[in-house]
Amino acid sequence: SGSEMQPPLGWNTTVIELNFRSLITPVGIVRFFEIFLSCTAFSLVAASTDFKGPYGAWCMFTWCFCFIVSVLIVVVELFGFSEKLPLSWDDFTSAFAMLAALMVFTSSIMYPTTFLTGTCSDSICPYQAAATAMSCVCFIAYSIEVGLTRARPGDISSFLATVPGLLKVFEAYVACLIFSLVSDPKPYKIEPGQQWCIAVYSICFIVTLLIIILTIGRCLTYIPFPLEKVLVGYNAVAVLLYLTAAIIWPIFNFRGNPRPNSCGRDCSWNRLLGVTFLTFFNLIAYIVDLVYSSKMVFVTRTA
Repeated sequence: SGSEMQPPLGWNTTVIELNFRSLITPVGIVRFFEIFLSCTAFSLVAASTDFKGPYGAWCMFTWCFCFIVSVLIVVVELFGFSEKLPLSWDDFTSAFAMLAALMVFTSSIMYPTTFLTGTCSDSICPYQAAATAMSCVCFIAYSIEVGLTRARPGDISSFLATVPGLLKVFEAYVACLIFSLVSDPKPYKIEPGQQWCIAVYSICFIVTLLIIILTIGRCLTYIPFPLEKVLVGYNAVAVLLYLTAAIIWPIFNFRGNPRPNSCGRDCSWNRLLGVTFLTFFNLIAYIVDLVYSSKMVFVTRTA
């Protein structure tokens, strides 16, 4: 009878509809390339068995991390779960694409300079060269996704897809690179100028990361004050802080400290120089961030 065909009360009769359209969009096609290229990169390195040390571990982590998250993004969009998650999916995917592009770019430089040298054997050099090529193309794929998902002028529905939002991810990532280079705490217990620079890097990183997390978690709308103007004010403060670090760090670390003649790959002097360049990169990023965010708040809104 018809009554027998009815499901018992309390049963969940929700039907999952597959969103195959997400697989054939330009972004979906690019994500398949990202998955293939990242998987190929770490597979070739694993086949070469030459990824020892912190640099090799970082490169393998980068390719595996990007592969796993990209697969999860494709699966979530295919099953239509993105609308049910308690987060801003567009902000999350935009932030991840930017982060993955930066991570893969770093690995594309780090891996060949560390492992693809004249001392590698003929049996593993082809694997390493192919992995480097796959990593470089993977970086291009993630960069294309960033370009495809970037918010157009006037569209501020997804903050992390705008130029200021993408710069927030860049600023946080560069700060992480700085922390990796200053991981040895011994030199920073001597000079107060060095301690000030570490404080600048830490404060700006924490605030920037908090902005990213709150944006993805859709929590910024609950803050009871004009958030856009507060972000502009924070960017201005961050520019001033990084400006002081860009001046103080070289003075306290290179004054009377020339580069040693026997300065190898892991030389501490090279690490200090790397922090200097990264400090200037982040200073420029915060300046551009300030200009764009000010334009979005005071120029676009006024117009």
